[in-house]
Amino acid sequence: MGFNKNIMNIDPPKVCEEICEFIRKVVLDEFKRKGVVVGLSGGIDSTLVGTLSVKALGKKNVLGVILPEKESNPISQAYANRLAKKLEIQTETINITPTLESLKVYEKRNLVVKKVFPEFKGDQGFKIGLPQNLLESSRYNFFVLKIIDKDGVEKTARLNRNQLLEMVAATDMKQRIRMIHLYYFAEKNNYLVAGTTNKTEYSQGFFVKYGDGGVDLEPIAHLYKTQVYQLAQYLDVPQEIIDRTPSPDTYSAPVSDQEFYFCLPYDLLDLLLYAWEHKIPYSEIKQVLDLKKEQIEWVFKDFDSKMRATAHAAKLPPTLSPVSSF
Repeated sequence: MGFNKNIMNIDPPKVCEEICEFIRKVVLDEFKRKGVVVGLSGGIDSTLVGTLSVKALGKKNVLGVILPEKESNPISQAYANRLAKKLEIQTETINITPTLESLKVYEKRNLVVKKVFPEFKGDQGFKIGLPQNLLESSRYNFFVLKIIDKDGVEKTARLNRNQLLEMVAATDMKQRIRMIHLYYFAEKNNYLVAGTTNKTEYSQGFFVKYGDGGVDLEPIAHLYKTQVYQLAQYLDVPQEIIDRTPSPDTYSAPVSDQEFYFCLPYDLLDLLLYAWEHKIPYSEIKQVLDLKKEQIEWVFKDFDSKMRATAHAAKLPPTLSPVSSF
């Protein structure tokens, strides 16, 4: 079957059993552990991994850890608790705000915002993101910063490279602090940490090294985001989580995955990502997706750029001797 709009369709029962068997093999057979810890964010990916883990190992062998902070959307914790109640799993909840404050994460980021907007007082919401005109013109990936006052008035300015690096370095500490807590509970219970990164995120580097990318197993890293939704529907996860707009949930103003990083809706993004990875001819892509060749080239250029920029994140540290696979 050639490239078509249904190429993302999966056989949910089959995929579900394959993933459950993978979880059991890694946790019980390979690493001889009792269960898994899953960081529950209230989003679709962690919800699916939590649900699959229960199906594979049983509810008594899955621990959900909920790690809010003062900039988290309150609905994230509410949805995470709702899922845990549905799955009947034990949870641990730790507010990581004090730790982030002690590390001056908020202070470091606010200093960057103030460099860009001197009038920034710390009480406005803010977020960063990429231009959304990916199908309209060839462009460079430069991030913009938006501040939003209490009346909803926005101001936007481009971040230079040093400002972006400083902003991201501070923000990524949130993911790394969360992983410290996940490993505490994993080691305490003789469990493994289950990752929640999907294929769309993994291939484009949309994760934090030694943060949400620093885990023991990745049950859904072979599934594109649209396939995650298919499997979630099959497993009857809470509909409000399925309907929720995907978000990194790390800034004081709401920002979607599309606005922050991908610049395309997932249904189109996944098809183009599949075509890029499988080297589908432009002629086929144009016919199926009703896009011009230059639009496809712009998207593929963006994919290449993100892959190069984040390639190190998915690799083990280089060494002078071969790494044993045990």
